Amino acid sequence: MNTIYLIRHGENKANLTKEFSYKKVDYPLTPKGVLQARQTAEYFKDKHIDEIYTSPLKRARETAEIIAEALGLKVVMMEQFREVNVGELEDCPPDAATWAVHNRILGGWLNGHPEVPFPGGENYFQLLARMREGMRQVVSGKNGKHILVVAHGGIISATLRDLCQNVNLEALGRQENHNCSITEIELAHADGRLQGALKAWAMHSHLYGRAAELVSGSPDFK
Repeated sequence: MNTIYLIRHGENKANLTKEFSYKKVDYPLTPKGVLQARQTAEYFKDKHIDEIYTSPLKRARETAEIIAEALGLKVVMMEQFREVNVGELEDCPPDAATWAVHNRILGGWLNGHPEVPFPGGENYFQLLARMREGMRQVVSGKNGKHILVVAHGGIISATLRDLCQNVNLEALGRQENHNCSITEIELAHADGRLQGALKAWAMHSHLYGRAAELVSGSPDFK
């Protein structure tokens, strides 16, 4: 088995504006996001990390680069770890109507309708397939490695139940996957398939001071 740390990127402008950001919307880290990444790097200094992979989006790439610099490692960008492809929603204002469409489709994925895609985007089967392919490439032929994957809240949260055999969805729902939260899993590729187990979900106790002033990923339209 390999130890994989799935890290959500640090804060960026879209976390504040609630914009959907798959490809066209691509903000860098905010100053708080940079601070969160630096504190995450501190956390990993004694964890004997072997490799770092990242989504190509700026917020993830910058988070990974800050951590990599502190650990003396290189960053490998992988398209498979890009955020959920929400298609046309990325061109829409982040208002209540747009978020209602998003939440309806995402909720459907969890309740028996994984085949329903975002308008002009991907469905759950497509999302899971690219996440699995990315993880397969990361762990194939390896054992006992400690690997960081910097990605996004949507893709991590949505696919974790199918990457690991011991995921309690109710427990996951009680703890939001905040910026620079760390999810630890054990993962191997054997007999042509991924075998994973969840060890820790969305930890953020390593953040402190201003970096610990966390912003919810879901808007409040009350």
